[in-house]
Amino acid sequence: MPQKHRTETDSIGEMRVPASAYYGAQTARAVENFPISGLRFSRRFIAALGNIKAAAARVNVQLKLLDARRGTAIEHAALEVADGRWDGEFVVDVFQTGSGTSTNMNANEVIASRAIEMLGGERGDTALIHPNDHVNMGQSSNDVFPTAIQVAALVGVETLLLPSLRSLAEAFERKAVEFADVVKAARTHLQDAVPITLGQEFSGYASIIRHGIVRVENTRGHLSELPIGGTAVGTGLNAHPEFGARVITELRRLTGQLFRRAENSFEAMQDRDACAELSGALKVIAIGLTKMANDLRLLASGPRTGLNEIELPAVQPGSSIMPGKVNPVIPEMVNMVAAHVIGNDAAITIAGLNGSLDLNVMMPVIAHNLLESIELTGNASKVFAERCVRGIQANREQCLTHAERTASLVTAIAPIIGYDRAATIFKKALAENKPIRQAILEEGVIAPERLDEILDLKKLTRGGRV
Repeated sequence: MPQKHRTETDSIGEMRVPASAYYGAQTARAVENFPISGLRFSRRFIAALGNIKAAAARVNVQLKLLDARRGTAIEHAALEVADGRWDGEFVVDVFQTGSGTSTNMNANEVIASRAIEMLGGERGDTALIHPNDHVNMGQSSNDVFPTAIQVAALVGVETLLLPSLRSLAEAFERKAVEFADVVKAARTHLQDAVPITLGQEFSGYASIIRHGIVRVENTRGHLSELPIGGTAVGTGLNAHPEFGARVITELRRLTGQLFRRAENSFEAMQDRDACAELSGALKVIAIGLTKMANDLRLLASGPRTGLNEIELPAVQPGSSIMPGKVNPVIPEMVNMVAAHVIGNDAAITIAGLNGSLDLNVMMPVIAHNLLESIELTGNASKVFAERCVRGIQANREQCLTHAERTASLVTAIAPIIGYDRAATIFKKALAENKPIRQAILEEGVIAPERLDEILDLKKLTRGGRV
């Protein structure tokens, strides 16, 4: 059955809009113009837009620029958008006009139609509530869209990303304590090195995440600076002088986050450095996550032909053809997430370069990629902690065997017999496939009692602080 339509008008002319849609002519025109990817803005971003529009409506009523009847309806409709009731009405592709005007108007039109409905009117009755004149009062896409990016990003950082990273750090820290007495061979260049404890290795992983947490926390100050009230280019044209500050006060109330006015509204319009800064921190975390995930895959390799020093939780069968096989699927997922986040950062970097004169004109891709990276990193870190790290077990006997067999134990006697002599013994032990202790004793360079004291494996690991 053919879909019914209504006809609406924008500044270009008439446009057919699905009769059931809350959006209007400008959104429908954008849908026709940008059939690019099928990607839509995230729930978190739409929530930020809804909260901004609700805050703006309340402030415009306070300032007596908007009558209370209209303003209250707009505020209520916008809060419905923030709560996710109308996500299906946000139909514009991510790849669109660089200012995000199409999506800002998508929000304005949906909120206007819903507010009209609340007042007993019919959708499209812009005389009752106009998407530009009333919903967008005191605003421009140029200040609303970057404000929405940073509101959504900071909320995502505080409610998902940082809690997940802290959980992952704590999981590694608990394992560091649990494995503190598990001596094993370290490996540098993937070659045998001196002894280390498994706990010391895991303490390093925890520290990587803790450093990442600090990097993310250090972006809060710049993310919290909002350009709202700057309107088109930062001058605040068509906005009440108190509008921006008051909207930010309302956003603090709605989100619980300590937003503030941008120190320089022109900088806040011209570039998206705060977004690039957060994306850079996420990239560094992705690098660390990749290193840790790959280490766990190596340490768990086997069980018969690999290192087999740890056992990862068996969360699912690993092969459709090899019975009993279990693969490190959680670390593999982490690696794929990290690769995606690093790719997102590259796109955000390029997009950030496109602050042409008084406005960045690649904001939609920054919004999509940054919020996706926050979501992916937060979710992956949570799963990594819960379904992998917390369940890791040490294969203590295998670790001890490797610690005893590493030929680099000879390093401990090098200060006594000299580097060259120690290197000769190292080579002999390898050539004759002998334990390093036996090779040293056969050389007669150190008394057996003294050698036992020097090659006390636990003592050899105590040079570090963990």
